Amino acid sequence: MKKLKALPNFRDEEEEHAFWATHDSTAYFDWSKAVRAVFPNLQPSTHTISLRLPESLLADLKILANRLDVPYQSLMKVYLAERAARELSHGKTAEDLAMEVREPAAPYGRAKPSTRRKTGRSK
Repeated sequence: MKKLKALPNFRDEEEEHAFWATHDSTAYFDWSKAVRAVFPNLQPSTHTISLRLPESLLADLKILANRLDVPYQSLMKVYLAERAARELSHGKTAEDLAMEVREPAAPYGRAKPSTRRKTGRSK
């Protein structure tokens, strides 16, 4: 068994980060004795955003959430996570995804010509 090196004392996290970026951890730790850590109460960090949705889409999401007895924001997160996972697993290119955003197939993506507000101007 090889002798392990002693860990240096770090002034801060930045110094420790720089150290591990240039050193091999196997010189300091015996990884054969490592134990998998489990953090059952660890919550993923979240970021608050503001999102504008058509009123009809929001109403539909609230109806669906009510039927499932879940908050509508939670339902939206589930739907977004499922769609993101599906798109990533299908290996779509950035160009394919950009085209879908510009030309959505969903009924909420574009106003129908008959529902557009008339400005009174002629073309």
